[in-house]
Amino acid sequence: MSIQVGQAASVKRTFLQSDFDRFAALSGDDNPIHVDPEFSARTKFGRTVAHGMFLYSVVCGVLGTRLPGPGTLQIEQELMFASATPAGEEVTVRVEVTEVQAARGQGIGELVDLTTLVIRPDGSPGLQGRTRVCPPGHLALLGTDAPIPDSPSPHAAFKGMELGQRAQTRRTFTDTDLAEYANLTHDHNPLYIKPKYAQKAGLEGAVIPGGLLGGLFSYLLGTELPGRGTNYLKQRLFFPVPAYADRELTASVEIIRIRPEKQLVNLSTVCTDAADTVVCYGEALVLISD
Repeated sequence: MSIQVGQAASVKRTFLQSDFDRFAALSGDDNPIHVDPEFSARTKFGRTVAHGMFLYSVVCGVLGTRLPGPGTLQIEQELMFASATPAGEEVTVRVEVTEVQAARGQGIGELVDLTTLVIRPDGSPGLQGRTRVCPPGHLALLGTDAPIPDSPSPHAAFKGMELGQRAQTRRTFTDTDLAEYANLTHDHNPLYIKPKYAQKAGLEGAVIPGGLLGGLFSYLLGTELPGRGTNYLKQRLFFPVPAYADRELTASVEIIRIRPEKQLVNLSTVCTDAADTVVCYGEALVLISD
């Protein structure tokens, strides 16, 4: 199917607290704003809210099953979590093609840019952003020349946090994890759950979806640095090469900017595989008022 500017696809979804709990178990991110109603009642949200990376994973489900469709591989993703998304709301998850262009670098095919949205019942966005993907049948492993963030900051310390402070975790995602991810997010992209399909597409095996790679950053941000109560505001992700199932990954976050007057912290986010190859990187912005 030819992909054209203006094409769009959407699904409706109502999240349950059990969905938040399952994503917490899958990602390790049990930040209490997602799983602890008593704690969340004391925050500005007043109740538990969805993980940002869970919302992103549901968006990936539309990309990988509807538009562009099965076999889509992400190159980059920008995310802004404009408002919190609690359980019990019916949201609309929508993607729309904004540009189709010839692929650069090695590989043959095209790249597709799309807007990505999760829209709450009142019309406000729970998530908004954009993505760049290789559509099905156009696999081109291009990498990216975007720099790993390294921003200066006029402030060296705040609430026990300092510039250069880091947190790290290691994780190996299994086929069982990928099956649970697909079941929870409805992202049945065969690149993630059918190793033979991925191999026929020119990959080494089942690919780890961006939502799980980003979930490693979410885990670190929400439980280690800055820690529990952290509110995710923005994340940019680049996927220079695929990450694969059953291979150990190392994810780290590092504070690169602190703005005490706004209670904001920027962190570099990097994930590498066992060969020390960067498979995902970017920058996060979080609010630490809670």
